[in-house]
Amino acid sequence: MEENLSAAEIQGIIPHRYPFLLVDRIVEIVTGERAVGLKNVTVNEPYFQGHFPGNPVMPGVLIVEAMAQVGAVALLSRREFKGKLALFRGIDRCRFRGMVRPGDTLLIEVTLTGMKGVVGRGKGQARVGNKTVASAELIFALSD
Repeated sequence: MEENLSAAEIQGIIPHRYPFLLVDRIVEIVTGERAVGLKNVTVNEPYFQGHFPGNPVMPGVLIVEAMAQVGAVALLSRREFKGKLALFRGIDRCRFRGMVRPGDTLLIEVTLTGMKGVVGRGKGQARVGNKTVASAELIFALSD
């Protein structure tokens, strides 16, 4: 088990860059099985200009994207998948249960649940403090 991957180390595993890298740190990883990441949500995020002025809320789709990025780090940290892409193939059972606002720290946990060929699945959960704000089953496909 590895711990504490920095943003620079995350960028060595997945191709995302600012402003679309939505994970600041990986605090726990079990290679090929699960990862836990952090996103420190700040008022300077570009999407807050329009979502929503005077009442900033992190878009749910970006919370799910952050889950996908944490899951991709878990999967692509496997030696045999180095240099590949993990692409979204689908989202099932997605639920939003709370708002994420500037100043919040989003704790994102993704557990990979299976892989068949190049297609895999994972379960993701995002929390602020002890409150679950989103959950989803993620489907992905590996690509060169």
